[in-house]
Order: sequence, then structure tokens, then C-alpha cells
Amino acid sequence: MGRHLAAVLTEFASSRGWDCRLLSLNDTRELHRLAVGGREFVFTGCEKGKGRFAVTAMRAAKRKAKLVLAAHAHLAPVVQAMRFVAPKMKSIVCTHGVEVSEPLGRWRRVALQRANMVLAPSRDTAEHVAVQQEVPRERIRVLPWALDPQFEALLAANPGPRPPKDWPRGRVILATGRWVASERYKGMDTLITAMPRLLTRWPELQLVLAGSGDDRPWLEDFAEKNGVERHVHFLSGLSNGELAACYAACEIFALPSRGEGFGLVYLEAMACGKPVIGGTHGGTPELIQDGVTGYLVSHGDPLQLATALQTLLADPQHAKEMGARGRQTVDHEYRFQNFAKALKKILRDQCES
Repeated sequence: MGRHLAAVLTEFASSRGWDCRLLSLNDTRELHRLAVGGREFVFTGCEKGKGRFAVTAMRAAKRKAKLVLAAHAHLAPVVQAMRFVAPKMKSIVCTHGVEVSEPLGRWRRVALQRANMVLAPSRDTAEHVAVQQEVPRERIRVLPWALDPQFEALLAANPGPRPPKDWPRGRVILATGRWVASERYKGMDTLITAMPRLLTRWPELQLVLAGSGDDRPWLEDFAEKNGVERHVHFLSGLSNGELAACYAACEIFALPSRGEGFGLVYLEAMACGKPVIGGTHGGTPELIQDGVTGYLVSHGDPLQLATALQTLLADPQHAKEMGARGRQTVDHEYRFQNFAKALKKILRDQCES
């Protein structure tokens, strides 16, 4: 999403004859060049040096900056510091979901409250910003994220990308995400728990978990304890093309998470015409229409999850129709051009107010 924000900011500034400075905390200090949907932009990094990042941001603000956009809530204090040297500068801070679901530390929360506008990708995240961070509701705007044009290009390629060599045979349920203990809320363990119920009827069924992280040994041990280790496959180190091919090759995408502020992975699966299963929590219900483009299940309920998966596995035509409706939803509502148009309006309103 940082790339999407940077591309739109650059284009907006260029249309007004303004300079646009893009600064990254973690990237190297040399000039980097990227593009999104044909929109090129350049940026520099600070090699994870927080002090260097803050100083560079302050110097940029001194150049009579008109507007600053921070791509994460944790950067709000830097934005507040910039406004000391550029009092007339407008400020926008982006939030994503889990980072604002609990009250931030005092300084971050106060800095977020003082932003001219806070963006949230879903109504659920916006509610957390208002309730947990006590940001006035009139300063909050919902701006849904978009499907990445580069992902679309991979799907449209002819020939398309191929799945990795260790992609299993049989009917495949796919889940993607990081394997870390702090993100067990994503529900990959619930997927593993549901597998024994499904394998009695579909012995060729496979579960693929694509991602990376140090929680893999725990998940592998969990699969072994449930007696399904031969049907659970871990794929890591995938290229963007291989990941897109995984979406295209699977039959069902499932991530019964309770903490997704938005859920870009659901958009990616829907763009591939796959039925999706997500949790009845967070911003997921705003993406998945229950019974229309997929199913919503309670987090941590393997029986309910197994029932939803059984419904799709038993009726492939029904699953295919759900996937087609999901693809239509992405086409109509979550294209990058929709995001760019909405963000430009927000930027224009702030600059002209």
C-alpha cells in the first residue's frame, strides 16, 4: 500500500507543479525507482535509522511543505514534529487495522488525534480509530485499499506463471500470511483442525499454507498432532509470480482470521475467481458477502469452518459461481483507479480547505 500511496501522491503533486518528497524508514539511502500501474515515482530510505528519518522529515517540512502523508499510525509523532516547523502544513495519517485495535502509547495517540485527517481501509478500522484512539469522527475517512496492478498483470500474462514445483496434487485449499506467534489470530491452526473432518470424504484434499515466519515449527507440530501432516504443505520464499499462480491453482481460499483490518489477500483470491472464507470479525465482512462471494465463520470454530468448506467442496459449480461474483466485486469496487481517484479527492480537499 505504500507503493500505491506514493504513486498517487507523485501524480497529484506533478499535476499542480509541486515537488513531492518520498521518504522510507527501512530502505537504503540511495535513490530508488518504482512504478504502479504505469505511474513512476522515486524515493530514498534511511536504513532503519529513526533519528535520520525524523531529521530528514523535518528538513523537508522547512521547505514550506503544504501537506504530509504518513503511511502508518506509528509515524504520527514525526508528523506532529514536522508541523512545529511548518504550522500551516496539513497532515494525513494512514491506519491499517491491528495496530489501532488497542490504545496506542500516549505520544502516538495524541499525535494521531492532532492529524487533520486519519485514513482507515474499512469501517471497522475507522471505528477502532474513533473509540480506541479517541480521534474525532469528523476527521476520519474510510479509503479501501485496492488490488495491486502488478498482481493483475501477472494474472493476465500469457502464458501465466506456474505454481512452485512442490505444489501438491489433488483439491487444494490455500491460505496465505505470516507464520508468527503474534499473528496466530489468522486462524491457520483452525484450518488444520478442520482437515480430519474433510479428509474422511475427500482423501485427496490438501491444505497449502503460503508465507514465512518462525512459527512454522509450531504449525508443523500442530498438523502432526492432528494426524494430517501429509496433507498440510508449507510454501515459503515464493516469487510474486509463484504466489499469483498459487491463487490461480487452488480451489478455495480460506483465512478464518479475527484481526484483519481489511484483507488484501481476500481481494487477490477473489480476483482469481476463487470462493473465499474469512472470519466474521474486523474488516473482512466488508469484503466478503456471506453466501454470495464466500462464507464468513467465527474465529476458532473448526466445526463451522469445516461445514463451510464441505459446502464448497461438495458443489464445485456453486463454488465457481461464488468465485465469479467475487471477481465482479473486485472489478467494480477495488481497482487501483478507484483508489487513486478517491485519494486524489481527499488530497485536493485538504489542500484547498
